[in-house]
Amino acid sequence: MFGIIQCSLYLRQRYQWRSFKCHLGKTISVSRSRLQRPVSPLILCIEDNERYLLLRKAVLERNGFSVLAASTGEQALEILAEAPICLTISDHMLRGTTGVRLAKKMKAIKPDVPVVFYSGHPPDSMKNVDAFINKDESTAKFLEMIGDLIVRYCS
Repeated sequence: MFGIIQCSLYLRQRYQWRSFKCHLGKTISVSRSRLQRPVSPLILCIEDNERYLLLRKAVLERNGFSVLAASTGEQALEILAEAPICLTISDHMLRGTTGVRLAKKMKAIKPDVPVVFYSGHPPDSMKNVDAFINKDESTAKFLEMIGDLIVRYCS
């Protein structure tokens, strides 16, 4: 079978190892060195729609970014607390929460990591949000904006 398999990230002892449990029931461990030293800035993508999440992750990776993905706010907070995240990209309308509530919790964990909303509708409040990108933007414009944010916040 070819294609992308959606995996859930299970974080164990801080930076010791990571285990990914995939839909096929297999577990893959990743060593500390692979997660601590990403080749490029590490981005956390948060999206509750699996197709959109996989597509966004693939687009970013094809353009040189390292990406971790979360489909829930709880997963996102756990990953953010443990991984050397440089930038977060989150949908605003998430199952069980909103991007604004999630941004507040993320800023409590790592206040210097920028929170970017990538959504079809801007939130009522941009408190704790560093940037907004409309989903109507072209892929090229989206990548340009992410690149600019990486230069501004992660250099």
